[in-house]
Amino acid sequence: MTDATTENTNETTEYTKPERLLEKLLQFESTSAPMISLYLDAQVDQNGKRNLLPFVRKQLNERAKTYDNNTPERESFEADFVRIVRYLEEGIKTTTNGVAIFACSGAKDFLEIGEFEAPFERNRLFVSDRPHVYPLARLVDKYRRYAVVLADTNRAHLFVFAAGHTVQEHTVENVKTKKTSVGGWSQARYQRHVDNYHLHHAKEVVEMLERTVKGENIEHIILAGDETAVIPLLREQLPKALEEKVIDALSLGIDTPEHELFEESLKAFRAHDSLTDMEKVERLLSEYRGDNLGVAGVPETLAALSNGQVEEMLIVNSAEKLLYDEEEVKKVLELYQTDGELPAELDQRIVADELVRRANLLSSARVTFIEDDTRLEQVGGVGALLRYRISDESAVVYEQSDAVPRTKALTTQV
Repeated sequence: MTDATTENTNETTEYTKPERLLEKLLQFESTSAPMISLYLDAQVDQNGKRNLLPFVRKQLNERAKTYDNNTPERESFEADFVRIVRYLEEGIKTTTNGVAIFACSGAKDFLEIGEFEAPFERNRLFVSDRPHVYPLARLVDKYRRYAVVLADTNRAHLFVFAAGHTVQEHTVENVKTKKTSVGGWSQARYQRHVDNYHLHHAKEVVEMLERTVKGENIEHIILAGDETAVIPLLREQLPKALEEKVIDALSLGIDTPEHELFEESLKAFRAHDSLTDMEKVERLLSEYRGDNLGVAGVPETLAALSNGQVEEMLIVNSAEKLLYDEEEVKKVLELYQTDGELPAELDQRIVADELVRRANLLSSARVTFIEDDTRLEQVGGVGALLRYRISDESAVVYEQSDAVPRTKALTTQV
C-alpha cells in the first residue's frame, strides 16, 4: 500500500454557459431596430458535415425584403446579415451541436453567440424587438447541471455535466490496498486496516462532492460504481442534505469512458425528471382545484408572475401548444406593463417569451418545461406553484410614477 493522496481538478470553460447567456438576453430592452434570434441544429450529417449556411442565407434574404431600402431598420438587418454569415463561415467548434445567435446592429452593435454540445431541435429564425429566448430557456432546463460520482475503493471521478458536456471534473486517488493470504488475528487486523483506508477515501470523496454541490448550486447527484461495496460506503458518509439530492445509483466500473458515463447518467437524470414533472403537474392541478397555492392558464400565470408570487412555473415544451384568450392576456399585460410598447397582435411565441421573462425578472421563479405535457395542455399549457396568495380585494392596486404602474399587494395566510 502507498500513503499518497491526490486530488485533481479540471474546469471546462470552452463553452458559453447557457444560463449566463439567457440572463443577458432577458435584460435586453425592446428596440425599434430588428433583433435577430437564430437557433441552429449544428449536428453533423451522415457524412460528418454541417450544411447551415444555405438555410441562414435564404432565411435572412427573405426577411431582409420586409424592410424598405435605405432605412435604419434595413441597414441594421443587413449589417447583422454580414456578421452572422462571416461568423459561420469562419467555422464553429467540431464538438458543437447547437448554436444560438442574437444580433442587432441598431442597438449599439449588440451581438451574443452561444455554442453548445446540446442540440436545438431544428433551425429557426425569429426577428422581433427583443431576443426570442424560449428555445434557450428550454435548453437550460432540459440540460440542467447535475453531478456524477464514479468511484471504487481508492479512486473517484466527480463530473459536473450540463448543456451536453462536462463543465467540471475532479479526481481523488487514495491508498490502493492489496489482498493478503494471512489468516487468523492478523487477517482480521489487516482487514480493519483496509476498511479504515476505504472509509477515509469515502470521506474525502464526499467532502469533494459537498464542496462542488455547494459551489455549483447542484440539485441532483448520481452515484456510480460497485453497488455492493463502494456505493453503500459512500451513502453512509453522505450528510442528509446531500443524501436528499441523490436520484439514482448506477453499476459501472471505475474505468467507464466519460462519454459512456454521460450517456448512462443522462438516461437516469431524464427518467427521474420525467417522474418528477408528472408529480409537479399533479400537485399544480390539485392546488389549482382547491384554490390554494396554484394558478393555471396564461392570464392567471402572467398576473402571478408580475406580482412576484411564483415559486415555480410549469410550461409546455412547445410555444405552439399555449392556448389563451388574446383579449384577456392583453388586459393583464396592460395592467402589469413593464417596459416598451405592447405588440399590436400577440402570438404564442411572444406570449411564451413574456412568461419566461417575467418568471426570471419579476418572480425569480424556476421555469420547468414539461416534456409529457398532455395534462398541462388541458389548462392552457402553463401554470404556476405559488409562494403565497394575494387577497382578491387588494390584488391589483397601482400608483402612477413615470407612467409605470407598481403593484401594492397584500398577502393572505394560506
